[in-house]
Amino acid sequence: MVKIYAFVNSHFKVFNLSEDNIDDIPSKDELIWVDMFSPSSDEFRFLEKYYEIEFPTKQETEEIEISSRYWESDKDITINSYFLVVDGDAGHNETVTFILQDNFLVTIRYRELKTFGECLRKMIANPSSFKDGSYIMSSIFEARIDLDADILESLSRNVSNLRKKLFANDIADEDILESIYHYENLNTNIRDSLIDKQRIISSLLKSRKLSDVIKDNFRIMIKDVNSLIDFTRYNFDRLDYIQNIFLGLLNIEQNKVIKIFTVVNVIFLPPTLVASVYGMNFEFFPEIHWRYGYLFAWVLMVASAILPVYIFKKKGWL
Repeated sequence: MVKIYAFVNSHFKVFNLSEDNIDDIPSKDELIWVDMFSPSSDEFRFLEKYYEIEFPTKQETEEIEISSRYWESDKDITINSYFLVVDGDAGHNETVTFILQDNFLVTIRYRELKTFGECLRKMIANPSSFKDGSYIMSSIFEARIDLDADILESLSRNVSNLRKKLFANDIADEDILESIYHYENLNTNIRDSLIDKQRIISSLLKSRKLSDVIKDNFRIMIKDVNSLIDFTRYNFDRLDYIQNIFLGLLNIEQNKVIKIFTVVNVIFLPPTLVASVYGMNFEFFPEIHWRYGYLFAWVLMVASAILPVYIFKKKGWL
């Protein structure tokens, strides 16, 4: 699906690219933004020819080196940036491609992203403030950084709640370890996304293709990004602290259990010693001549084995 945004006769217009309206789509001079969502190969070929756009290959968009995440030519600026998608406990990063050429922007993405909807609402509310594609790109990055800040804030609250549950003994051991694992993964993905934007914005600030107004916006953004990266370090420190406390408490509980087992062994050691010395070989032994003596002995042995296990499990020692 491809949506084309343009100023036609000074009026903001939105076009959905299809075979029925190819003749109606705006010219290159009127164009401001081409948003490509899961585009087909035919749509790629048409736009490449109609607007003279050089699209990067799929392999180029997935490269992680900074030279492959941002490159600038005399004709355009091409950016491959990570956008965090939180569709589970840890989420994952999706690559979004930006091509800033002349006065228009092209974006290529394969997931629905809240950031783009936020930018579009701003454009519809005040289209005159988006003079060219660089303003749209700036707005998208600004909305994305704000969303990353919200995700970090939510993660920080979850980490605080986990710490409270740990001290209140209101959560199972397995759930604590699972929560720490998921929170660390989410924090890592956010950090990777922010570091990626830090590098990209640093490169954009060196570009001669952007106006001073846009560069001022990016200077503010990079300060926010730096602060958020510092906050991810803080989250890592807190999670390490919680994990160390958990391991310490677990060690204390294990020591208590070992102490109980030691006491039990000491209690039963003297009777065992006496029984092993005399062998229970006495002349008067009523159970020997009892019809059910053998069965009674087996039941007693099984019960004596099961009862301690039941008590230890009920106490949470096993």
